[in-house]
Amino acid sequence: MDSTNWISKKIALLGYHAVGKTSLISQFVEQKFPESYLSTIGLKVDKKTVDLGDHRLELIIWDIAGQENMAHIPQYYLNGCGGFIYVIDVSRPSTYEDLKTKLHMIQSMVPGAEMVIAANKKDLLSESELEEVLSSCEIRPDISTSAKENDNVEDLFHMLASKLLAAHES
Repeated sequence: MDSTNWISKKIALLGYHAVGKTSLISQFVEQKFPESYLSTIGLKVDKKTVDLGDHRLELIIWDIAGQENMAHIPQYYLNGCGGFIYVIDVSRPSTYEDLKTKLHMIQSMVPGAEMVIAANKKDLLSESELEEVLSSCEIRPDISTSAKENDNVEDLFHMLASKLLAAHES
């Protein structure tokens, strides 16, 4: 593969504590679901390469500790981010109430960054309950995932990678 088709992008997963950010990353990078909950302290960085057509994207994935108040995230964690995955927990309304305000704050902190909204833990709800939650969100999530069941996890990261590639090429 030609080196001109190799792109490296920093991305960050954001959202409240215990929404499944670390579990999504673990499934994506290691194909493992951590059975016990350990809260992320500060941040953890992982890396995985994604192939999209004739392009290879190296995703530098920043797992930032859960924040109810986005203003408390140190700016240097976000510097250089090409994109974000904002994760909500569909079983906890507090994680998606005021979603519009949270997203606007992130966009003001890192203007121009690509973003995907993930509705995680869909395995905890029936299809009709999930649809009711998604319909009630002031901004509808882009994708519903289950880190536990590894449902749509690859699709989630590929969705952001595709947006990053499109932005890179324009």
